[in-house]
Amino acid sequence: MTGIVGNLPVALTSFVGRQQEHSEVRRLLGRARLVTLTGMGGVGKTRLATEVASASRKAFADGVWLVDLAPVQQPSAVAGAVAAALRLPDQGSKPVLDQLSEHLSTRRALIVLDNCEHLVDACAQVAQVLLSTADGLRVLATSRHVLGAPGEYVFNVVPLSVPDEAVELLRERAVAVRPGFEIDERNRDAVARLCADLDGVPLAIELAAARLRVLTPEQVAARLEDRFALLTASSRTARPQQRTLRATLDWSFELCTSAEQLLWTRLSVFVGGFTLEAAEEVCSGEGIARHEVLDLLDRLIVQSIVLTGEREDRFSYRMLETVRQYGRALLAASGDEQRVLRRHRDFFLALAEPLADGWCGPGQQEALVLLRADHANLLAVLDCPGDPQTRLRLAAALRFHWCVGGFLTEGRHQLERALAAVPEPTAARAHALWVAAWVALLQGDLVAVERWLDQAEPLGEALDDAVVRGHVQGMRGAVEFRRGRLNRALRLIRDALRWQRASGDDFTLIVGLFELAVIQTVLGDPEAEDIARQAMDAARGHGDRWGLAHALWVLALHAFLRHDLETSTGLLRDTLKAGRGLVDYTWTALVLELLACVTASRGMHERAAGLVGTVHALLERSGSSLLVTAPFLFGHHTRCEEEIIRSLGRTAYEKAMAGGVHRATPAEAIDYALGTGAQAVASATPTTPLTRREREVAALVAKGLSNRKIAAELVLSPRTVDGHVENIRAKLGFGSRAQLAAWWAGQEPPTS
Repeated sequence: MTGIVGNLPVALTSFVGRQQEHSEVRRLLGRARLVTLTGMGGVGKTRLATEVASASRKAFADGVWLVDLAPVQQPSAVAGAVAAALRLPDQGSKPVLDQLSEHLSTRRALIVLDNCEHLVDACAQVAQVLLSTADGLRVLATSRHVLGAPGEYVFNVVPLSVPDEAVELLRERAVAVRPGFEIDERNRDAVARLCADLDGVPLAIELAAARLRVLTPEQVAARLEDRFALLTASSRTARPQQRTLRATLDWSFELCTSAEQLLWTRLSVFVGGFTLEAAEEVCSGEGIARHEVLDLLDRLIVQSIVLTGEREDRFSYRMLETVRQYGRALLAASGDEQRVLRRHRDFFLALAEPLADGWCGPGQQEALVLLRADHANLLAVLDCPGDPQTRLRLAAALRFHWCVGGFLTEGRHQLERALAAVPEPTAARAHALWVAAWVALLQGDLVAVERWLDQAEPLGEALDDAVVRGHVQGMRGAVEFRRGRLNRALRLIRDALRWQRASGDDFTLIVGLFELAVIQTVLGDPEAEDIARQAMDAARGHGDRWGLAHALWVLALHAFLRHDLETSTGLLRDTLKAGRGLVDYTWTALVLELLACVTASRGMHERAAGLVGTVHALLERSGSSLLVTAPFLFGHHTRCEEEIIRSLGRTAYEKAMAGGVHRATPAEAIDYALGTGAQAVASATPTTPLTRREREVAALVAKGLSNRKIAAELVLSPRTVDGHVENIRAKLGFGSRAQLAAWWAGQEPPTS
């Protein structure tokens, strides 16, 4: 939906019952700033919270944000998970919680902290800190235990009423797997008995409903009765509803084939979801052939064990946390856990290292999207004990995820932990040291940069590693440059370039050429333009958009300092086009800062003020400042502001600044700079809630193709297409394909 701020997922199934609870929680949120929904696993806390949050969107102009804490294992990572959910760039040197507090201090937002039970103390602390600094903030938490934070209001979520709400939920879910299913005189008593046996627990009902695809309600009820009797006899202390849920999970597990059971338990190592490729690689072997995974996964989807969805425009899968934890306990008991965890680790290492090694080429935006989608799994691997050398390799291989993808503080934390665990003088340590120095440099922590470089330099020399030696010398030059020691910086960068040329590493060389060109440009060296063009040619030759954007920016700076404003403007526009799709707040701010100076020098003061306002927003979100990012530009920035104020006056300047893109992402800021501001941003927003793949499927549905024919057309499995069609209908609220076709005809031009 256009204009909605936040990250709430679109519900793929109807919300049944709980109208009174829904109204009561909304009422509580109106008067309390922290509301915690408690209750047993599977009772529907998350669904109630997301429904309340969705219904409350209009009350929170700055967004409604869901933070899934199930994948988070370390209490120290809670603030980072909140920042990631809010898409707050993790690029400053301040603690993440401080960055969050500043970001939210003037905003009216609702944050849903989901699955807090294993991190109660940390969640309470984060909620308390944020609520104490942000008057317009509300927090809605879900947890099996209360948080115990000051001002917390607790709402206990109980099972659905039996038979009314519970029967309706079972009917709704049964129709989804068995079209035409009805509750009538023949089965009404069996359905009511089944829902009563399930104690109205939503997760248990949904799992049981999945079995109505092949069983009658009477058969399901009869099979469950034996399971309940056994479990009741074996557990005297568990609460009845807990026994119900465990019984339902046990029963669902026992109804699976042995291969399905194996896949269920092995899939439990994934946190935050997984792709088919990941499942095939991690879960195959020892009883499951690789080619069998897709069919087994399809069967688990039919049984509601695995859910489908999309992450970063990729079809993906996930399990509810209760179902995942159940499988993980069985995996641990099987003795196979360590083997599967090693495969999980090896898969993500094999994913990350080629992306890092092949960074200097096409596919950079796609690489960042891929890593962001698997962020929770990557952190799970880094948190997994054992084999510290592999963890160190992974932490270093994720360098572009940390430095360009917006996770600087997380990257620093992971690198520091990994380096502390591997003091041996290995090549992996040498490379992790220069990556740690790079992270600290981007955060403006020059003391930490020098600390890491002091360790990396002798190790790089001992290993005779040209990549390490080139980065060490280059970053020493960058430190001197930021301290204003330009001539010393120039000598160090020239020395670094010798190693960078010898390294054979394209990224290392392009970085060296860029750094040399910047210093030469600031010093007025006539060789600067030639060096910048060498960097530009090298980047273009490899299809490196990141390197190209940096080289073009230096050429634009060079033209600006020569007062060639037209050339500088054109180069800056090319810079922004090259950098589109890369999530780099500080870099985008740097480009727009120079564009503001150029625009002001050309006499377009109101436009320049809007750009300055956008720069302020980007730097605020990144936790940085111009003095940290580019101190050599600070004088130009001051003169730019003074010129605008002289032309417009202070009041008009501040009004024009407000016309920029505030609370901007890099993509929105670039659209503003290249287009017509807010109008350009609005036109860039999709007019439908459908993803790219869903729009392709909708177009083929409108042509009258069956799901099977659509699958053949798009080279997808029929089950995948079935999922897409159901997602589309749920998002748009349509009950038939004819409605979807009619809607599509009004939304899109006919496709050829």
